Amino acid sequence: MVKKENLDKTNAWPFVEAKKMLRERKSFIEKKGKITLQTGYGPSGLPHIGTFGEVARTTMIVNALKHLTDLPTEIITFSDDMDGLRKVPDNVPQKDLLQKNLHKPLTEVPDPFEKFKSFGEHNNEMLKNFLDNFNFDYNFKSSTSLYKSGYFNTSLKTILENYDGIMNIILPTLGKERQKTYSPFLPICPNTGKVLEIPVKEINKENSRIIFDNNGEDLEASILDGSCKLQWKVDWAMRWYALDVDFEMYGKDLIESATLSSKIIKLIGKKNPSGFAYELFLDEKGEKISKSKGNGITIDQWLEYASPESLSLYMYQNPKRAKKLYKEIVPKAVDEYLDFIEKAKTQNELQLLMNPVWHVHNSEVPKENMIMSFSMLLNLVETSNADSNDLLWKFVKKYKTDISEQEHPIFDKLVGYAIKYFNDVIKLQKNYKKPNKDERLALEGLIKTLDKCNDRMTPEDIQTLIYSTGKENGYSENLRDWFKLIYQVVFGDENGPRMGFFISFFGVKETKDLILNKIK
Repeated sequence: MVKKENLDKTNAWPFVEAKKMLRERKSFIEKKGKITLQTGYGPSGLPHIGTFGEVARTTMIVNALKHLTDLPTEIITFSDDMDGLRKVPDNVPQKDLLQKNLHKPLTEVPDPFEKFKSFGEHNNEMLKNFLDNFNFDYNFKSSTSLYKSGYFNTSLKTILENYDGIMNIILPTLGKERQKTYSPFLPICPNTGKVLEIPVKEINKENSRIIFDNNGEDLEASILDGSCKLQWKVDWAMRWYALDVDFEMYGKDLIESATLSSKIIKLIGKKNPSGFAYELFLDEKGEKISKSKGNGITIDQWLEYASPESLSLYMYQNPKRAKKLYKEIVPKAVDEYLDFIEKAKTQNELQLLMNPVWHVHNSEVPKENMIMSFSMLLNLVETSNADSNDLLWKFVKKYKTDISEQEHPIFDKLVGYAIKYFNDVIKLQKNYKKPNKDERLALEGLIKTLDKCNDRMTPEDIQTLIYSTGKENGYSENLRDWFKLIYQVVFGDENGPRMGFFISFFGVKETKDLILNKIK
């Protein structure tokens, strides 16, 4: 068990949020004897990496809670699958099929992939599959199921009882034209099956029925058993109310919605959950990642190139700062993950609580010794021309004879990731520099320097000689340009590995041959 004094001192954000929740929700949590956290998913498009981030971060808060309290915890992953399909996503087949079913509840829209009964069910199953792949502990709940089964009926009656008060909260936030047609309740049209946004003419609270103005014709509907659904902000508040939610995080674009939903739940008689607004996820162009566009890197792509834990680490870091998610950020994320594992070996308990991998691994940090960085391994894939795990392992063992796959499971997986990432991403971006006369002379000077080296020298001693060679060949004022030249000629990139370490691992003779081959 972690010492209480260290739990009191740590300011790692999962502990900060967990403590805040326990303070804000103390009486409610003690009364029900458990803690309920919720994550929301809108299945109007394929699940993306941002959805994973929300569940991963909530799971980290649950891990912190387990060190702060003995009360049981539950994560509800809620799918708003009764929402109407508002637009056709860009990244799905059979767009005409979806176009014909716009505005119907997502669980009534045919599946364009022809695998499940509906588009909503297809996306729900995708969500559950990738959350299961990460071994998340969650309780999936479907909006359609809870509405139609009557689970929400009591809460819906409470919303109807407070109709006027809710309208007083929402209407001031709307434009004048929208105010004329707004209703917290959206009936499902009995003729078209579409979710209708139409004004209310009359309310019958006693019988839980509403008469709507449907383009001049009366449409009478029950608010119960899935005949109506709620507008988003009211629906969010009702969900918090019905499910007794203690915590929910959300993107900063939903801060205004969370504020209004908090006012609504207070009006109908309960306290709003503890909240946490995180910054948004962006693609390489700085545009918000969207389910309908499918921009940025996908879950499947990340898992082809790196471990689930490296992705969890990326989600842990700086949740209040906007994060770009695209293929080129993967190597840096992996190397930071490996670096944090190394740091953990010498850290005390309080320092460990601040180490991201403690949270990524649910307080069980791996003990594996790291062989090399992922960036270095990518360089090795290129210079060795290895196209299989076995071949790259043989190359590694040529210089590290005392290691085995069994003792290095993290590195063993990195070997496969490196080959895949190099071939899919790096190889396509390579731009090898052809050195001019002076640059060629400098590199030939480096080869002569390597003639004086051997494989028994330390990486630091080799690095020192490389520095000296650069200074002797016109780079004394800017050694960065010296190494940039080496990287551009040898690796086809402006950045590369620490050369002393690379040469000591790759071999002096092999490095000389490599440079000679590149400058010919």
